[in-house]
Amino acid sequence: MKTKKPDLKKIEFFLMDLDGCLSTGHIIYVSNGDDIKVFHTHDGFGITRGRRLGLKFGVISGRSSKVNKLRTTSLKFDYLFENIDDKLIPFEELKKKHNLKNENFAYIGDDEFDIPLLKEVGFSCCPGNAIEEVKKHVHYVCKHDGGNGAVREIIDKILKAKKLI
Repeated sequence: MKTKKPDLKKIEFFLMDLDGCLSTGHIIYVSNGDDIKVFHTHDGFGITRGRRLGLKFGVISGRSSKVNKLRTTSLKFDYLFENIDDKLIPFEELKKKHNLKNENFAYIGDDEFDIPLLKEVGFSCCPGNAIEEVKKHVHYVCKHDGGNGAVREIIDKILKAKKLI
């Protein structure tokens, strides 16, 4: 776990991996080639409330899926990056575009390819069911699993730190 205490009041942008963080990580393929993913309404409400209270949201995913676009569009995410091998690239683009610093970002990730970005953001976190290696590199391990309230847990922590809820 990271030792430097993050200042959640400085978080303006919450970035997340999708599979395993916003969704459960299970992917079911149907015969026409489409996929099915499972999301939790608690996370959806947290994102909606967070947006209303001024947070920005983005997904940086290593995969592309119609379901990703449907979920992020319905929740009015600010950004959706898909098929991303190096998650630091869109992070750097967002920092520059919005004139923000690392300390203004939170990121939730659950697997090895998330570690480089987890090391850079002001507040790094992972779902309770993330792989053990990821848990070593974050400020906070959620009580909830991915796709089962972990995202909402983080949003609530940020909004409480900002005294918005």
